[in-house]
Amino acid sequence: MTIIISLVLALAIDRLIGWPDWLFRRISHPVVAIGQLISWHDRHLNQVRFSSLARRLLGVVTVIIIGLFSLAVAMIPEVFALSGTTEIIVMALLAWPFIAAKSLKDHVKQVADPLVQNDCDKARQSVAMIVGRNAAQLDETGIARASLESLAENTSDGIIAPLFWGALFGLPGIILYKAINTMDSMIGYRNEKYEAFGWCAARLDDVVNYMPARLTAFLYVIASKRPFYVLKIVMRDATKHRSPNAGWPESALAASLNVSLSGPRIYDGVPSQDAWLHEEGDKPNGQDIFTAIGIYDVVLNWLMAMAMAAILIGLLYDIG
Repeated sequence: MTIIISLVLALAIDRLIGWPDWLFRRISHPVVAIGQLISWHDRHLNQVRFSSLARRLLGVVTVIIIGLFSLAVAMIPEVFALSGTTEIIVMALLAWPFIAAKSLKDHVKQVADPLVQNDCDKARQSVAMIVGRNAAQLDETGIARASLESLAENTSDGIIAPLFWGALFGLPGIILYKAINTMDSMIGYRNEKYEAFGWCAARLDDVVNYMPARLTAFLYVIASKRPFYVLKIVMRDATKHRSPNAGWPESALAASLNVSLSGPRIYDGVPSQDAWLHEEGDKPNGQDIFTAIGIYDVVLNWLMAMAMAAILIGLLYDIG
């Protein structure tokens, strides 16, 4: 139960204060360090003079090196053989930076605030911080859709997945997952530069997010006011998404809000004819983002309640 208690505490800390600016200015953030390591490998190993096969193999090497480095760092606390309350607190503080609950909520709200005030320029600037597509081409509906998709997908990637792997493998599970997810976000693109070099990172990210994405969809289902309808839409539409995982939380949120998400869009100047999720829904707007934030809070409340219930059951089992 120690790791579960630590993870609940870490999530509570992050929901309350996030990763404060004053702390970032003083010590930066662990994910930034991971990103710098990935960038070094990208610059030195992902070069156009190498063949596609060589770049793919070097991408595999990059994943192995960064994965092993992450595991080595995560194992350092084991040297101190902590136990009891001290172990719970230390583990919670070490896990806290790898959970992005407040950051995600704040970034999405920064899109919603100007959008409901018809300030699309400011909303585009904010949404560009959380999505990979060209925000300059998005209208009001496109901005709202992009932010909602980001909220749904990052509920899985930024919160549920690190907690899931942390519950299974402790701090090594959290940090290794975050390293894989960061590699995917930096080099896992399907374009000329990264198709070969980022292949391993992208495929591995699909694997480690398989269960968390479906758990996230389940949490959005039970957080919805009409769970049976939302579940029906998820089972119908989740696999229509080009990603094997993103369609699950996205379709759940789309049905919960009665809006349509995904659909045709432009990535790197190339049109993509993606399928709609909950196609019968309305076009999303700024107010839908605020509603989605409320559902997101309910999702996290359910997550914490389930974890607390598991802790209570474990304690009762030990007493019995």
